[in-house]
Amino acid sequence: MTKIIALIEMPSQKIVLLMGSSSDLSFAHRVEDFLKENSIPIKCEYRVSSAHRNPEKLLQDLKSYEQSGDDIVFITVAGLSDALSGVAAGYTTKPVIACPPDFKTYQWGKFFSSAVMPKGVPVAFVVEPENAALVAARMLALSDSSLKKAIEKHRDTAREAVMKADREVKGKKAHELEREHLERVEHELHGEHVESEADE
Repeated sequence: MTKIIALIEMPSQKIVLLMGSSSDLSFAHRVEDFLKENSIPIKCEYRVSSAHRNPEKLLQDLKSYEQSGDDIVFITVAGLSDALSGVAAGYTTKPVIACPPDFKTYQWGKFFSSAVMPKGVPVAFVVEPENAALVAARMLALSDSSLKKAIEKHRDTAREAVMKADREVKGKKAHELEREHLERVEHELHGEHVESEADE
């Protein structure tokens, strides 16, 4: 008997970074940098889709991703008034993580703009791109055991770094720790001084 084997194409897993402007690219790229540095195999795509300047394009992009059948997490990177995150969350069934590039400037006003949404329009809010990358990776890992192993490896590496630091500190006397702290402070201050001279 001839066996017929059906090849089923598995859905692609990816993080799509929706940016309000191309000037946000360097901030957004920290997501992919983090994933590569920690050997977490997730593809990243970058799109400029302004909810203010071209809402039609944004909706077209979201519709295309919605119909792709891929496993996608959106990370929205939008400065100033963040309509991008809410519109994306209101349209798509995929998770949306807001990671604004200007949180340090606007702080809690930015949180309100990005994450305080009506019921039924869920937007997660993460300040650092590296943490946004990890949240997205954990979401995608719910249906991918190999991805889960990569995330567990990252967690274990972080744990070991804490244990190593603890062993190093435990073996030193108080005056040694104080001296090292002062040396670090002096080094940082010297670095800032050099940078300020270069800017003049």
